Order: sequence, then C-alpha cells, then structure tokens
Amino acid sequence: MKLSPSLRGIAATSLLAGVTAVATGAVAGADYGHQDVHALFLLSDNSGSNSVLSYARGTDGTVSYVATYPTGGLGAVAAGAVADPLASQGGLALVNNGADLIAVNPGSNTVSVFAVEGAYLRLVQQIASGGTFPNSVASHGNLVAVLNAGGAGTVAEFGFWDGRLHTLWRQVRSLGLANTTPPNFLHAPGQIGYTPDGQHLIVTTKASSNAYEVFSVGEWGQLGASPVVTAATNAVPFAFNFDAQGRLVGAEASTSSLSTYVVNPDGSLTPVGTVSDGSKALCWISSSNGYVFGSNAGSGTVSSFSETSTGAPTLVNATAATAHPGTTDSAVSPDGQTLYVESGGSGTLDVYSIGANGSLTQLESLFNVPLAAEGIAAS
Repeated sequence: MKLSPSLRGIAATSLLAGVTAVATGAVAGADYGHQDVHALFLLSDNSGSNSVLSYARGTDGTVSYVATYPTGGLGAVAAGAVADPLASQGGLALVNNGADLIAVNPGSNTVSVFAVEGAYLRLVQQIASGGTFPNSVASHGNLVAVLNAGGAGTVAEFGFWDGRLHTLWRQVRSLGLANTTPPNFLHAPGQIGYTPDGQHLIVTTKASSNAYEVFSVGEWGQLGASPVVTAATNAVPFAFNFDAQGRLVGAEASTSSLSTYVVNPDGSLTPVGTVSDGSKALCWISSSNGYVFGSNAGSGTVSSFSETSTGAPTLVNATAATAHPGTTDSAVSPDGQTLYVESGGSGTLDVYSIGANGSLTQLESLFNVPLAAEGIAAS
C-alpha cells in the first residue's frame, strides 16, 4: 500500500518532537543495543506512568530483563477489567520492519513511537491518537492505524516515515458504537488490523455489536467512508490474525471458539468454519507454522488449533499448556520457535518452545511482570 504525495503533503506536524527516553533498571555491563540482538517488549499500562519493559531474547527463547522505558503517556483500565486492562490485542506493535515500536497510552489518548536498537529503545514521539482510549495498533507499509475504543470508537490512520507518525487529513472514521470512556472491557472494540494485501482494515467490536467492521483501503491509503459490517459466527469477537491464504482467523470469546472467514473484495466476510476449545474466554491468539495458539483468560490455559485444507479450524489440543491465572496477550518469535504468553491476573510471563507438531514445552516463567501489563511484541 502506497501513501500518496498529496496525503504526505497535508500531514500535520506531530505533537511532540524527538525526545530521548530515560531507561530505568538497565543491566550493567551488558550491551543489548546491537541490531542482531532479539528482544521482547511488554507494555506496563501503568495509569501513573505508562512504560515499555524490554527483555533480550536468547537463542533458546528465554529472556533477560534489560530496561524500562517510559512512553511519556498514561495507561488506563477498561471498566470492569480484571486480567486485561486494555481489553485488546495489539497494544504494542513493531513497524517499519521492526525498526520502530508503537505503544498505546489509553489514559492520555496518545500513542508513542520508539526507535528500536536491539533491545534498547529511544522515545521519538508522542502524538494524539485520534480518539479516546487507544488500545490497538496495526501497520501495513507506511500506513499505521490506531483503534480508539472509547465512546463511539474511532479508527485513525497515520502516515509513517522518517521514524515518525504523521496525521493524515480526513483519515478518522467512527465505528458507530455507544461505549463509555473508559469503555467496558466486554464492549470495547478489541483489535485493529490490515489484511495481508493491505486492501482492508478490520476491527472487532466485541459485545458492542458482535461484529467485524471492515473498511476499504484505497490505492493511496484512503479509508472508505463507512465500514462493511459482518456478524460474527459467535458472540464477542475479540482478536484475529490471518492464515497463509489470507483468511481471517478470529477468536470469539463467548463460546471460547476459533472461527475462520474469507475476506471478500467488497469487505464482507464469508464464514468458513468454527470450533470451540471447551475452555473459558478464548480471547487472544498467535500463529506459527500453521498452528494457532489461543489464550483462555478464564481457564488460565493455552489451546492449540490447526486448519483443514479448506480453511476450517480444528482443535489440536484444548490444553496445550497450563499457564497462570488470567492468561491474556501473546506473541510468537519471528522464527516461529517460541511463544510468549502474558497472564494479567497473576503478573507472569510464560515462555514456551513450539514443536514441529504444534506442541508447547515450557522453558521458563517470569513472576515480576506488572499486573496491569498487556501488549506484547517480539523482534
């Protein structure tokens, strides 16, 4: 997806010029700033001072704490949330081929941009999110979209170049919801994401309308005026990603199910299949080598799925791993070998190696993760 010269020309100046982040707790004597150092980033979502926790990833997938980097903004908690304060997937997003990291600040209605140097971060920018309670970020090429979950809900699209976000003229769209600010955790829209071809931008509405809202994305990045709305196969569509054929793979929490859909050119979705893991509150998902791993917040477990040749989901293991209370957001390493799972109900991070058959073997657990942490990205 290209960003037109006209859109670039009318991009507004960002709110805050480059500011260097002050890292706390950096490991003495260690050099994690090389580009060949792989990292794991967690968002604290602290309402007093939001920050990103950085960990260096070893060759075996285990992690070592490096530093904490303030975002300059504030975290916030969705109304009624216990284990998942953001009530979303995608609160942290690596963009620009991993050279930059974007974090949401739901308590200050901003997003922050960091330059990534191995496991080190440098705060570059904080900019208004285009709405209230931003909780999810997605990118495609030099376009970045932010989901604002408060009130009616908005989608705001930005240009990204020179390591910074640039506000684009008339690129904010309403979701037409009726939430509060902060929104209720069950009703707050859960995730935003571009289709792999960049031609559509998708939002899950959870219990607000139990639907997927799909905006068209024009050749030069322009969003359609209004979304095409498709009812979810099961209620409370929460998070999603895409399979190798570009089908949408969605976690639908009410029945703890995984559902798949074909994304049609007009933005409508055609259901392919659905399957439940029989657990409680399948909300977050990550994928690796044809397998999908789902976090069950109500069960404290991780389930695994695969697909048939036609794209219908199948359950591989209802309890691929027993994690910790309040299992939430997850990420897979770029090489597909390691799964990282946050548990917001217990302040833990569980690390698993992923077998060729989709099995999970626990490598370690970290018990000093902030309780409010939600939002995770692996480089």
